[in-house]
Amino acid sequence: MNLFETTAHAAEAAGAGPDAGLINLIMLGGFVVIFYFLLIRPQNKRRKEHDALVGGLSKGDEVVTAGGIVGLITKVEDDFVKVQVGDGIEMRIQKSSVGATLPKGTIKSLD
Repeated sequence: MNLFETTAHAAEAAGAGPDAGLINLIMLGGFVVIFYFLLIRPQNKRRKEHDALVGGLSKGDEVVTAGGIVGLITKVEDDFVKVQVGDGIEMRIQKSSVGATLPKGTIKSLD
């Protein structure tokens, strides 16, 4: 008898029942439904909201960018907006980097 070697005798595996394939398909379908409702649907909703935000930008809106820069839109172009971030300081940023619009008067309250 060897102390470092063990021998295991297993019973013969029972064959999978005829419903095993159907159960696997139901489980796979369940995972697809779960992923749709937990990942895909919320992401599409956020994308649509952001597209509506970017499409509705206009001169005079107070915005905050994805980088945290707060400013007032002075000019709207095709893919870019000019944002006044200080007295006489304007930056050209991509529309897609605008994270949110702020209520009117927010910039004055920050000063």
